Amino acid sequence: MKIVDIESYVLVAPDLRQDATSSSQDNLVVIVRTDEGIYGVGETDTGPYIAKSCIDSPGSHTMAKGMKELLIGMDPMDTSAIWEKLYVYTAMSGRRGAVICAMGAIDMALWDIKGKALNLPVYKLLGGAQKEYIIPYASLQPNGNTVKEYKESLVAWAKKAKEYGYKAAKMECTLDGPYNHSGLKGTDEEMTDIIRACREAVGNDFEMMVDVQYLWYDAHSCLRTIRKWEDLNLFFLETPLRADNLEGYAILAREAPMRIAAGEWLNTRFEFIELMDRGLVHVAQPDVGRVGGLTEAMRVCHLAQDRGRLIVPHCWKTGIGIAATAHMAAAIPHCPFIEYQPAELCESILRKELTPDPLVMKNGKLLLPDKPGLGIELNWDAMKKFTVKT
Repeated sequence: MKIVDIESYVLVAPDLRQDATSSSQDNLVVIVRTDEGIYGVGETDTGPYIAKSCIDSPGSHTMAKGMKELLIGMDPMDTSAIWEKLYVYTAMSGRRGAVICAMGAIDMALWDIKGKALNLPVYKLLGGAQKEYIIPYASLQPNGNTVKEYKESLVAWAKKAKEYGYKAAKMECTLDGPYNHSGLKGTDEEMTDIIRACREAVGNDFEMMVDVQYLWYDAHSCLRTIRKWEDLNLFFLETPLRADNLEGYAILAREAPMRIAAGEWLNTRFEFIELMDRGLVHVAQPDVGRVGGLTEAMRVCHLAQDRGRLIVPHCWKTGIGIAATAHMAAAIPHCPFIEYQPAELCESILRKELTPDPLVMKNGKLLLPDKPGLGIELNWDAMKKFTVKT
């Protein structure tokens, strides 16, 4: 079997808001086709126009080759060999950033082909299931033009998630910082009040995480606030500092009263080695598309396991990435949760329409996918509706 074509499509929701901190409004979908008629599908969570150019651009010399020209004619079953070839021969223009994200979408599609060709779900090819089910957490993003409205919205979402059957949820509470919600300006004290209200709303028998979206510039400012959260029994605090502040993360990992989680933006195992060995985070959060696909995500998972760290992957796109994330989570023992929301609880029209939901949630648990490959089916009408000309 040989690769004969790589297609990449930029999809954009018709009501995209550039002032919103939500990457579920657009997407890059990659389709890898073979000479045997089997095709695979992947996606990545980054700027789709940039990632598409990484795939489609012709090469200029041996250190900056084009991805398409490297892939055509290769055997799609050779996932590790393909990953290494792409990494080495795009090294001057890539190594990190959008090139790795584009590689991630391609790699995801290759594993989809692999599973379809062998008539097996991908987790079987990653080593087999290490659990009977996957536990999802709801990722709650509130609305509101004032701090009071924001608080009421988040508390209502927390209650709704518990009523829906979730056993865990992550509260996004971003009142300040570079990605603050809709221009809101709130204090750390108001944030503490909101998080405490969420804990009261869901009770103590509910696993609760908090995401502050890179709010603080330094570790000591962060500690001054989060030490007041010790009695709230948080499972983790996500991305409290800027992504490259590894020394700050190490301080938090040693002194914070809860686990520290980070890694959603990172590319390749090399950045995760730094995050775990210098930043000392307790929970690594690879995004399958951004980190470099399932091939690289599994390497990150094994490195975390060797270090006694947890994996709780980032996933905020469509059913394509959700399916890939679920297969990875099934194949490792140290992944207590995945980020998952059924389409009916999502605002993104791409999440609602691009694929039928690949997972089934019952009693707060996700059943393991059992269809060949990633187990997803593209809605071609939605592909046509949301694809933009580039």
